[in-house]
Amino acid sequence: MTPHIVILAAGDSSRLGRPKQLVKLGGRPALHIVVSRAVAVAGSSVTVVLGAHAAEITPLLSKTSASWVLNREWQEGIASSIRAGLAALPPACEAVLILLGDQVAVTSDDLRRLIDAWRGLDTTPAAAVYDGHVGVPAIFPYFCFSDLAQLRGDQGARRVLERYRDRLVTVPMPNAAIDLDTPEQLEDLTRRFRE
Repeated sequence: MTPHIVILAAGDSSRLGRPKQLVKLGGRPALHIVVSRAVAVAGSSVTVVLGAHAAEITPLLSKTSASWVLNREWQEGIASSIRAGLAALPPACEAVLILLGDQVAVTSDDLRRLIDAWRGLDTTPAAAVYDGHVGVPAIFPYFCFSDLAQLRGDQGARRVLERYRDRLVTVPMPNAAIDLDTPEQLEDLTRRFRE
């Protein structure tokens, strides 16, 4: 079973000073890279959560099989985007894989390794491990949905992963540590994508 993938891309990129979703890497907008890799794994079972800059970003998604949902409360923080993504899941959805819209270094193979390690276990979340922490990309079975729905402000999904640490399946994923938050990080990524 492949979980439904929710990509969180509602932030306003304040540290970068322009919408990071639209920054070009290797000639392609950053969010398009992330969405394409998710679609390669989950087909049309991909939902992108938009907020700030949604009007500029939605045309980009029309060229993919992903759907999108608008988080009108994006200024609250990442928890509001997690809730918006959960609310948009199909009724029969049994698990969700949460991915950040700026995790441009995470490959389709990384996502497949996470899914393979999880193997549809309905009592077990699965998460990437990087920089000594568990984090997203991560898979949450249905029993975690109420925990995710209770997150507020800038509380991300890591809080839920920590709660179930005793039964968590983990996958080393150094690519998940690569951020696109600052001009310096953008420079590094631009160089990486050129190579």
